[in-house]
Amino acid sequence: MPTHLSTESVVLPDVLRPGLQLVLCGTAAGTRSAREGAYYAHPGNMFWRALFAVGLTPRLLAPAEYPLLPTFGIGLTDLSKFHHGNDAELPIDAFDVAALRTKIEHYAPGALAFTSKHGATAALGRGIAYGLQEARFGGAPAFVLPSPSGQARRSWDLRTWQAMADLVAAQSPGVER
Repeated sequence: MPTHLSTESVVLPDVLRPGLQLVLCGTAAGTRSAREGAYYAHPGNMFWRALFAVGLTPRLLAPAEYPLLPTFGIGLTDLSKFHHGNDAELPIDAFDVAALRTKIEHYAPGALAFTSKHGATAALGRGIAYGLQEARFGGAPAFVLPSPSGQARRSWDLRTWQAMADLVAAQSPGVER
């Protein structure tokens, strides 16, 4: 944890453990998620519906059920653990790319998927496109997804989420979904 943030508390805890097939990484918790203490809590956010629609969860989960995700081989984290709000409201130093890399190297998931191009750009650099990236991140294949946020609806495309889910399924052939 950066020293200048040491007195602040984490907005939402990481949901990480060894052996996960996929870790989904957001930019930062939204205001509603921070208030409710649950990932992707705004009703207009497509995250939970997308996970179910692409077959990553066997049923539609409620945001408060986020601790169940490792049961399905999925973990959660954010680039900014100490700030919340819209991307445009976050301080310039909010993203801790080094901490994310350390987590991914330590937990070694089958894949890492950024749930926004903004977050992915912060971690991977400019010039990225949606989908599977050529370069790995922390040793894991990296995927860039369209943001499920209602504010990013113009770039929403479930097909990119499905391609990511298909990649995860191909890497874990014996796992029931």
